[in-house]
Amino acid sequence: MSSIFRAYQRILMKHPTKVQALQTGVLMGAGDAVAQTLIEKRNFKEYDFVRTVRFFGIGFCIAGPGLKVWYGFLDKHIAKRKTGPTAVLKKVFVDQAVFAPSFLACFVVLLGTLEMKPWNSIREKLNRDYFDILVSNYKVWPAVQLVNFYFVPLQYQVLFVQIVALFWNTYLSWKTSKPFE
Repeated sequence: MSSIFRAYQRILMKHPTKVQALQTGVLMGAGDAVAQTLIEKRNFKEYDFVRTVRFFGIGFCIAGPGLKVWYGFLDKHIAKRKTGPTAVLKKVFVDQAVFAPSFLACFVVLLGTLEMKPWNSIREKLNRDYFDILVSNYKVWPAVQLVNFYFVPLQYQVLFVQIVALFWNTYLSWKTSKPFE
């Protein structure tokens, strides 16, 4: 197991954005797969593979690279590379006040766009679901980010968050898969 982790570290140090994009895409796709199979109880014939690919794509192209850049920004500009309690609280506050609300809104819009839904349907979904998703976010992520920013080295923060996000992505998949009105 330690040899796998060492190999992961080497690849991560050599290609940080690519590795974090791929791991985020895989874990977002896995979250959708869990939602479809365990929560929605879809069998193989009912399974929406395109939906899983959409989640993978958002993770690979947007969330993974975005989180890498965001965490680097927080570390450099908000906490000034400090790790004490005050610096961690500042990071969590800015993360939850700026990144979380904007990313969740972008996620709902992007998902609707990838599903080729008309703008009025996407807007209705935002009006219907955004507040619930944001409130759920605030029940989970501040505590996760406290642990992440205080204990996890910067290069592993995206991985840590994405492991926790496997469950979050399952929720997002379920919540956003409800039909457009």
